[in-house]
Amino acid sequence: MIAIYIRVSTIGQNVAGQKREINRWLNGNGIADDQVRWYVDKSTGNNLDRPAFEQLQAAVFAGDIKTVVVWKLDRLSRSLRDGINVLADWCDKGLRVVSVTQQIDFNGAVGKMLAAVLLGVAEMETEMRRERQAVGIAVAKENGIYKGRMPGATKKGVNPERAGKLRQKGLTYGEISQAMGVSQSSVRRYLGAI
Repeated sequence: MIAIYIRVSTIGQNVAGQKREINRWLNGNGIADDQVRWYVDKSTGNNLDRPAFEQLQAAVFAGDIKTVVVWKLDRLSRSLRDGINVLADWCDKGLRVVSVTQQIDFNGAVGKMLAAVLLGVAEMETEMRRERQAVGIAVAKENGIYKGRMPGATKKGVNPERAGKLRQKGLTYGEISQAMGVSQSSVRRYLGAI
């Protein structure tokens, strides 16, 4: 079975572009729909605490997956350490890992080395974004226009009380976060406030 892993960082982002490129790769390689299982996350790549990624890992561990296809390597992780650990584990299990836009097949020693470089660049981009954000906040504070995040702020259209109702039904934090389209840390915050 071939696993397709797609990740976007926020709920508002669209997975259509990644799906289009991956479908083009699948069609170009003569891979039928019944040979593919899709895993889609809408959360940060800064950690591995993502529902679809955890399902993918379980399928890999069970031996159900032979190939993992991603749009770009940083979709797996924006953390160098996490990304390298995941790739090393998968390669050690004999999995084929393919990044369609980077046109790289991460098998063998060369594949691992390329993965380390690309994951390092992804982590560097994340750090640079955080630095730019911190500078912007500092300037806004100096000018007296920074208000910060309001305590208890939630994403548009999210009802924190729903987390409590879902928890009462016996859902896990991961299941609640997936149902509500928020992170597990947000779910914990919502449940703590209720």
